[in-house]
Amino acid sequence: MKKTVLLVSALALFAGGCGRRGSTATFTQKAFILSVPAQFRAYGPKTPGAKELADEVFAEWERISGEFNYSDAYSLTSLVNKKAAKEWVPVTDEFMRLLLLALDYSRLTEGAFDITFAPLWPLWKDAASSKRLPGKEDIEDALKGIGSKYVQVDTAKKMVRFTQPVQINLGGLLRGYCFERGYKILKERAPGYPVQLRLGGNMLVYGRRPWTYRVPDPFKKGTNMGLFAFDEGMIISSAGRDLFVEIEGKLYSHILDLRTGYPIKDFSALTIYYPGIEDENFLASAALAVLGREKAFETLKNVKGSAAVWVDGNGKPDFFFNSASKAKWKDGRSFWDKVLGR
Repeated sequence: MKKTVLLVSALALFAGGCGRRGSTATFTQKAFILSVPAQFRAYGPKTPGAKELADEVFAEWERISGEFNYSDAYSLTSLVNKKAAKEWVPVTDEFMRLLLLALDYSRLTEGAFDITFAPLWPLWKDAASSKRLPGKEDIEDALKGIGSKYVQVDTAKKMVRFTQPVQINLGGLLRGYCFERGYKILKERAPGYPVQLRLGGNMLVYGRRPWTYRVPDPFKKGTNMGLFAFDEGMIISSAGRDLFVEIEGKLYSHILDLRTGYPIKDFSALTIYYPGIEDENFLASAALAVLGREKAFETLKNVKGSAAVWVDGNGKPDFFFNSASKAKWKDGRSFWDKVLGR
């Protein structure tokens, strides 16, 4: 299962987390990229070249956003969406790689994760705004225009076409791809100090130190359910209760199951620790979230050193630790929360 961590769901991830409590970065630079906060932090008594390094990482992330963003009228994604239903469209090696990975995720999840979800999204945006569920017929009609099976690729000629007029959105993969590219830059520049990269609720670290990532309690704003502690690796997280919407008195996730057209059920958050990024043995958290807790944890058994916490719709956490995982979980819940299983 050789995968590159390319995120989630096709949607924004804001779950919380940070560096070691009480520690302070020597250098910090912030930006807003791919519709989420981005952050570069360098640690140590001396961090020469940190500003130039942060600029290079953020410039690469901006390039990725510009070339592959669904909403950018001049991106390669927009060009493909405009022409591929009529003709074969040439694409770059980079685009082809991301597209093939997305198609792999669709097969893995039996269609629950699908980059052709565009017809469904306006229905749920309107539902969130009006506080009324989409009509069943409207969802059924939208599902007719969705399906990775309509996306054809010619890997030899590096061309793409659609057998039906679908729209692809690679957004769920781009933040993880930014991490991959960011780590490559860090490894090539080899700074002599630890660096933390943040993009939305996701965190990648370079260099060993006592790192931590706080997992917020989805039902108690401003409090933490606990934290992962580790020396190296990355955290990928999907959801966060602050992104849920209330419709007709019920909370719904922003992650859609493309098999049904409805948000995934009994789910608040999934936070995954991976020991690194270089061996590419990863899966996006959104792709795992749509599989459900049992299948997600079963899949993670094949990822050496991984760990995860799944929080269900009632706020109850379930934990997974691969036997080789070096990550530690430090519980932040109160005594009674633990006694009552919440």
